[in-house]
Order: sequence, then structure tokens, then C-alpha cells
Amino acid sequence: MAEVTASMVKELREATGLGMMECKKALVEANGDFKIAEEQLRIKSGAKASKASSRVTAEGVVSTFIAADGKTGAVAEVNCETDFVAKNDDFVAFAKNVAETVAKNDPADIAALADVAIANGSGSVEETRKALVMKLGENITVRRFERYATTTGKLSSYLHGSKIGVLLDYTGGDETLGRDLSMHIAASKPKSIDASGVNPTEIETERRIAIEKAKESGKPEAMLEKIAEGTVQKFLKEVTLLGQVFVKAEDGKQTIEQLLKSKGASVTAFQMFVVGEGIEKKVEDYAAEVAAAAAAAQV
Repeated sequence: MAEVTASMVKELREATGLGMMECKKALVEANGDFKIAEEQLRIKSGAKASKASSRVTAEGVVSTFIAADGKTGAVAEVNCETDFVAKNDDFVAFAKNVAETVAKNDPADIAALADVAIANGSGSVEETRKALVMKLGENITVRRFERYATTTGKLSSYLHGSKIGVLLDYTGGDETLGRDLSMHIAASKPKSIDASGVNPTEIETERRIAIEKAKESGKPEAMLEKIAEGTVQKFLKEVTLLGQVFVKAEDGKQTIEQLLKSKGASVTAFQMFVVGEGIEKKVEDYAAEVAAAAAAAQV
């Protein structure tokens, strides 16, 4: 029997919004397998899909850069240890220069970027990073980047504060449409442009859960597939850009697909970064540390 820890229970509770005892029981029954436990809880309670992938769990900023001609641009995430450093002017400037360096030099990956001369500075990206680590006293990393160079369309970007950044490649429409689309992506966080970009495993999971929930509620066998298909289509509308309702729709119904059609426009690609997405952040228990230090001092 796998050990079920308090941190596992806490993570499952955050992912499903259910009670601690329910989550612990589910983990025990699943022999500590988080995904199985979560899936079973969703089947029994109708809990929404896990939002773990979009939780912010590390500090830093996202920066974007688009060249003056609007054809080349980049979005980059640069991480640090504390929010205090994430607000430091030198750190923010470094992140902006990293995005510009990526756009102008097209490095193959993070390793290649390290040796490129940094924009608006002296030395390489790696030399600048090391100097900043020495100055600010925290570990600093360039985590990821995406670069677009369009020949037929144009680019748009949007930053929600410094924690969410979007880079968009689109054709047709004007700059206002590009910004509106970028803002929508930041707000609604689609997984892909359309259903073809959604992981088939995720779709199959939604289908399987829908069938099991229908069985639990006593629905007849003949209706299961129809119910499952309806659930999958609803899921795809929620997670694909074209299927989502535009956040600024005046009628509250217009989808992005309908918006684009009305403007004679289309979306070629988009990239969204959320600071710390997918990174497990250590939670410090300072009270426990103080208590432990006090106890040790008495020995």
C-alpha cells in the first residue's frame, strides 16, 4: 500500500475543491495514484477538471517583444525565487532584453540562447544572468521562450501585469482585433486553436468520465455514448480558442470563430505563458523552523 501523505491530500483537495477526508479516502482507494483518485472523485461528485496546470507556483515575469514591422516577435518567461526580486527593475529589464534577444537571433533552444549576445547590453545572455544573480542574491533562470516570424500575417502581444504573456500570429483584421484576441487568450486560457490541437488522451478522459457519471446516475446503456459525445463537445468548446465565447461579446454569445469570420480574419498560432506554470514551489513553514531552532537551543 502506497503511503498517502498530507501534501498529497492537500494537492487533491486544491485540484477538486472537495473535502479533505474525501480526498484522503480516494487516494487510499487508488493506492496513492493521484490521477486515478482525481478521476474517481470527478465521476462521483461532478468536480471540475483539475486546474493544476495553470496554478502559479514560482516567481518571475513573462515578457514579450515584437519588431517594428510587426512580423517577428517573442515571448519569454524568466524566473527567480521571490516576488520581491520579480519586481526589481534590473530583473524586469533582463527579462525584456531576453525576449528581444530571442526575437532578433532565433536561438534553437535555451542552451543556444545562453551564448547569444544580449540585446541592449554587453556580454552574452548567460554572462548577464550570472551578473544579475551576484547582484540580486537569488537564483535566476530563463525557463522558456517562443518565437514567431510571420510572412503572411502580423503579430500581436498582451501582458496581464507581468505574470501572463501572450504572443499571437493572425491574419486579417486590425491591431485592435489582434489585441482583443490576445487579451481573450490571457483571460480564457485556451489549450489550442481548435479540436485538432487538443491532446486525444484528455478527450478520451472526458468521454470516459462522462460515461461513468451517467452510469452512476442510472442512465440507460443506450444513452451513454450520446451523453459522452455531448460532454466532449462541451469540453472542446471550453478549451479551444475558436469554440470559446469572446470575452468582450456584446451579446454574451459570440464565439471567437464567429468574431474572426465577421472580420475576415484567422488565427495562425498563439503561445501563452503563465509564470511558474507547472513548477512546484516549496512552502516554507517559518513558525516550525523557529520552534525547531528554539528547541535545539535548549538542548
